[in-house]
This record gives sequence, structure tokens and C-alpha cells, in this order.
Amino acid sequence: MKSSEADIVFVPGYKGSGPDHWQTRWERKLSTARRAAMGDWHKPVFEEWRDNLLAEVERARQPVVLVGHSVGSQVIVNAADRFAGRVAGAFLVAPPDVENAQIRPRHLMTFGPFRRDPLPFPSVTVASRNDPFCAFATAEAMAAAWGSLFIDAGASGHLNHESGHGPWPEGLLVFARFLARLAK
Repeated sequence: MKSSEADIVFVPGYKGSGPDHWQTRWERKLSTARRAAMGDWHKPVFEEWRDNLLAEVERARQPVVLVGHSVGSQVIVNAADRFAGRVAGAFLVAPPDVENAQIRPRHLMTFGPFRRDPLPFPSVTVASRNDPFCAFATAEAMAAAWGSLFIDAGASGHLNHESGHGPWPEGLLVFARFLARLAK
């Protein structure tokens, strides 16, 4: 699938994705991309974010490819069975451990527990070995449960602007390969 043959929907995490975040940069580069309006970026409520994402997918005119970061990935995964076949695939980056009682802010735990069943569409999960929001082994277990291709990003922090992943060209290459393998 070419990017022009899909509606690419970015689903940021807690606090959104600022102007230097890789999601924002990729969104500007991809002509069919847009950001989902999830709700309050600073006080996310799972049900509100899920319902807003479902509405965003319903508005799509082409097959949807979801690109989630952090808790945005968990929204995608936990809403997966409600997309009614409209989602062609999901690219999930740095999903947090929403079952960890130490996660901050604590209201992110309302996005859990994490799904333990395979996703109904192809997916890739990219995780870092030193993400402060998720132990590497937990990220690997989530990806395995979801039937997701797992990509080890090495010691890359939370894979955001603060960890040095502004443009993140390596991630864009992985995303392009994933997109090319999706059926129209």
C-alpha cells in the first residue's frame, strides 16, 4: 500500500506531540495524514479518547493506518475490535505499561489493562530498552500478545523529541516498509 492509498491517522500520547516530535514531522510530510483529536492531552480519559478515535476512523475515506505513540498506542490496541474492518494496520511506538502502579501520571492506568489477544489487523510495535514508561520485557510481551512484529529500538528512551527522536528517520523507514506490505 502507498501512503496515498490510506488515511494515516496519528494518535499521540499524554500531552500530545509537540512541533518537534516525530509524529508531527511525519504528519507534515505525508499528504493523507492527520492527527486524531483525542480530547484533553493533559488529563486523558480512556473512554473519551477511545470514542474520539472511533469517530476519526469512521470519517476515513480510505483504509486507515494508525500510528500511535505512548498511551496513544494503548488506545488503538484497546479499541481494535471496534474498528469494523476499517483499519488496515497499526504502527505502535513506545507503548507504556498501563498496568504498572508506579506509572505517572496515575490516571494513565485507566488505559489498561493491556490487551492480551491478537489484533485483528497487522501491526508493528517499536520499543526501547530503556523506556522509563515500560520495561523492555513487558513491551515484548505486549507485542507477542498482539501478534505484532516487534522492533528493538535499542536504548532510545521514550522515542520522543526529549530522547533525541525529533525527525526519527530510522522509524520512518520502518514505517514505510510496513506500509508497503499492507494490502489495499
